[in-house]
Amino acid sequence: MPGGLVALALGGFGIGLTEFLIAGLLPQVASSFSVSGATAGRLISGYALSVAVGAIALTAATARLPRKRVLAGLVVLFVVGNLLSAIAPTYAVMLLGRIVAALCHGSFFGIGSLVARDLVAPERKSRAVAVMFAGLTLANVLGVPFGAFVGERWGWRAAFWAVTAIGVLALAGILALVPGRSGTGTGNGAPTGLRDQFRAFRSAQVWLTLAATALGYGGMFGAFSYLAYTFTEVGGFASADVAWLLMVYGTGLVVGNLVGGRAADHDRDRTLVLALLGLTVTLTVFGLLAADAVASVILVFLLGVTGFAAVPGMITRVTDAAHGAALAASANVSASNVGNALGAWLGGLAISAGLGYTAPLYTGAAIALASVLVMLVAARKVTRPGG
Repeated sequence: MPGGLVALALGGFGIGLTEFLIAGLLPQVASSFSVSGATAGRLISGYALSVAVGAIALTAATARLPRKRVLAGLVVLFVVGNLLSAIAPTYAVMLLGRIVAALCHGSFFGIGSLVARDLVAPERKSRAVAVMFAGLTLANVLGVPFGAFVGERWGWRAAFWAVTAIGVLALAGILALVPGRSGTGTGNGAPTGLRDQFRAFRSAQVWLTLAATALGYGGMFGAFSYLAYTFTEVGGFASADVAWLLMVYGTGLVVGNLVGGRAADHDRDRTLVLALLGLTVTLTVFGLLAADAVASVILVFLLGVTGFAAVPGMITRVTDAAHGAALAASANVSASNVGNALGAWLGGLAISAGLGYTAPLYTGAAIALASVLVMLVAARKVTRPGG
């Protein structure tokens, strides 16, 4: 495994921790700044919004710069944002730190995925992307319990100091281990000018892949957003069980990411269709068996596996269709965040309509089925001449 991939995975791990650990720290943060829980919750929503904006804006602004230099600059932004959060004297400064840290999120994974695939042979590109995203999936498993554990022992600021240190290590790794030849992509014909970057979006395959990404994430996140209620109100679990159940889900993400990356290198479109179809079936069966405790544990693991198995292949697919345009890779991250918001919103509507706490699972299944149909159209267009 190239050392550069390890450095990228470490950066992804740090960024993932920043995103997830705040959930376990919100009560402490709210108390520290004397704000309500709802106000503290903006530290999460503000982060998500900044991810969507930063993914496009920063990638477009740095299109002509060497990718290694851009990645290093993004990690510096990440370090500064978390440092601001760690020393924040007021809630406003804390929110600013979260926004600054979030700006690098989408661009790091978008540009980093292009660098990762350039570090290995072409037939291993999806696996390379999966390795980079392994840091993010591992952070999903450890983020909330890590934040809660560190916050409980040493205070919430210590958690952000720890993430800042991880960012510094990732920066050193990228500077030392990512080769300079992974520059702007000029050596492999990738578009570097902003106009050329946007020209990549003329491809129907780019838009179909972005749509499938948004819908796939929407299906998974529509269910995930309300899993705590599904477990406690339908499955009969105690509130204390939710933490380890979500770790089971996170473990599924890690497995799905690695298995999906390997499978996509053999037959990418087939892997994507089967992963999304598996997600649809898993959500449907979960809705039917949510009252069974044993089935719930198995199905939440499968939800993680099928929900993330398509991610490495989707990224390599959209960047192939865009001829390596970094803006398309970052747009894929933005599409996933749009899908997250869509899924959570529709799942909430289903609950508000009085359909119960299994409704988000069925809503997610319907959204995931739409992603299967979009992916089938995309795959069929590829098999046609000129597709």
